[in-house]
Amino acid sequence: MENSNSLFEHFSFTVDRGQSPLRIDKYLMNFVENATRTKIQAAAKLGSIQVDGNVVKSNYKVKPGDKIKVLFEYPPHENLLLPENIDLDIVYEDNELVVVNKPAGMVVHPGHGNYSGTLINALIFHFENLPNNSSNRPGLVHRIDKETSGLLVIAKTEKAMIDLSEQFAKKTSTREYIALVWGNVNEDSGTINEYIGRNPKNRLQNIVFSGDDIEKGKSAITHYKVLNRYGYVTLVSCTLETGRTHQIRVHMKHIGHTIFNDSRYGGDLILKGTTFTKYKQFVDNCFKTLPRQALHAKTLGFKHPKTKQDLSFNSEIPEDIQQCIDKWESYAKHQL
Repeated sequence: MENSNSLFEHFSFTVDRGQSPLRIDKYLMNFVENATRTKIQAAAKLGSIQVDGNVVKSNYKVKPGDKIKVLFEYPPHENLLLPENIDLDIVYEDNELVVVNKPAGMVVHPGHGNYSGTLINALIFHFENLPNNSSNRPGLVHRIDKETSGLLVIAKTEKAMIDLSEQFAKKTSTREYIALVWGNVNEDSGTINEYIGRNPKNRLQNIVFSGDDIEKGKSAITHYKVLNRYGYVTLVSCTLETGRTHQIRVHMKHIGHTIFNDSRYGGDLILKGTTFTKYKQFVDNCFKTLPRQALHAKTLGFKHPKTKQDLSFNSEIPEDIQQCIDKWESYAKHQL
């Protein structure tokens, strides 16, 4: 976005209603990925930080309702998409769409701190004239987190983009994830119907909102069923009815079952189990085997935008998650 002074908007935030007075440089550190206080203060010196259209200094105290914009003379990197020759694991392809199996560690689209090596950089290298979605991102119908592996559908034509986006919006697509979570999940199956929104204290996280705060979130529904129990951890299948950011990660944490090794939500700590050193070593070993959250987008189903045929795709559980599951299975057997 551009304004009249040829400045480009890089970030825009509205301060939450419950926010207590806080210096803007400290506030922005919670909301801008990969930002340091020095960088934020330098931006303030350049006059790049505005509140309600007025330039402010780094000691400005934010208050509820403030509209903060961070503007620079150059466009955000994510507007400068460069094709990159990165191998893609293509599960299915025709003239309308592509289904890819994304590895863990790959970011889906460029953003702050991740300007290359993303799925979109790879897609625009391999496919020409991909249609833009409503956020001007080529081909993307939906997304999964950087450290989540699994299936994504990419639209190759405008018609496919409209049709597939509608299926996701109307919740007629099917998406099943496999997750290893902390704790022994009491029920064999259940539904989590809790509103999710940005954590006002840490923009890099989402949280559940309820009661009077419910309007701060968006409706989110996750169905889960237990696949295997290993004592201190449980393997579950989660089916999404909605596709909110970090939905499974936030919902499972909310019911007391944070995803194993999910560092953003505290799953990289020993949340269940004994105090024995031997057990601690075992869990640390599992963290080393699986250095990311134990979450995989395993199946994906939708109607073909042109033929209207039902399509369903299934992907193997990646080796790192499988090895971690095997370790827990063996550990559980030895506890009997």
